[in-house]
Amino acid sequence: MIRFESDYTEGAHEHILKRLVETNEEQTSGYGVDPHCERAREFIKKACDAPNADVHFLVGGTQTNMTVIASILRPHQGAVTAATGHIAVHETGAIEATGHKVLPVPSADGKITAEQVKEVYDAHWNDVTHEHMVQPGLVYISHPTENGTTYTKAELEALSRVCRECGLPLFMDGARMGYGLAAPDSDLSLAEIAKLCDVFYIGGTKVGALLGEAVVIVNDALKKDFRYMIKQRGGMLAKGRLLGIQFETLFEDGLYVDIAKHAVDLAIMIRDAFAKKGFSFRYDSTTNQQFPILPDDVLAKLKETYSFSFWEKFDDSHSVVRFCTSWATKRENVERLVADIEAL
Repeated sequence: MIRFESDYTEGAHEHILKRLVETNEEQTSGYGVDPHCERAREFIKKACDAPNADVHFLVGGTQTNMTVIASILRPHQGAVTAATGHIAVHETGAIEATGHKVLPVPSADGKITAEQVKEVYDAHWNDVTHEHMVQPGLVYISHPTENGTTYTKAELEALSRVCRECGLPLFMDGARMGYGLAAPDSDLSLAEIAKLCDVFYIGGTKVGALLGEAVVIVNDALKKDFRYMIKQRGGMLAKGRLLGIQFETLFEDGLYVDIAKHAVDLAIMIRDAFAKKGFSFRYDSTTNQQFPILPDDVLAKLKETYSFSFWEKFDDSHSVVRFCTSWATKRENVERLVADIEAL
């Protein structure tokens, strides 16, 4: 079985494993204050052109979202997000478990707009009973989204402008950020994201690392006591250097960028093969996630050799599925899939 159902089916890039072995018997301080974490922080701050940013390493995406959001919101506030946002549908109520409500807004493609944020903000404050309702306290977005779509620079600039006008911190979930930056039509850079967001994270779990996410806090007002929050939420790894070494390896010579581009290039090959056969797509994704709409008999045929994710029923005889590539996807496996698509 050739697997295309997710981008975390493999372990870690061989360069990371090599570095972990090489440093295995080093003695360092724990909890992320070791030399490897410090080097990784400097590499990330340089890549983000954000020398004054705080960088923290956590273990996983849900834990990171929960920790960041809980650290920002007051008890009476909630997080505005797309109805399809990860915190709204795929985190088992983790945000609600911290005592904060998720405030979803409609979305056709996984993104939300500046206009929607302003509408939510105005609707709350223009209601004379607003003290009886959860107050919007931050805006959560993903880049790429759950549906593989990405924000343009203009869209992010508009969101950032509205968020700052309304006093709402803008938090970007970057679990797949490498794949978003590598998209062929992307006009965003890490430096621009750092300029336009208050806090974001760079995903390692899905982009070459064994585990780990790097939180980048740009807004000074959000920095105080964040390590307390990491500890309280169970995210402070005692052997913190294991996270630092991985991000040190990913960012010291451009490995993060290279392996993300590899995944996206292969995903575009899959996209082009389905398009050439006349199949349409549920979402216009140019990242490592592709969502073709396929007849159920075609799916049955492909399932004989490949695993992929069911997304949703499209009609009585068609389904939306997800084919997902990763940093470790083999070109020969994609070429075999492309040949089988062509032979359908």
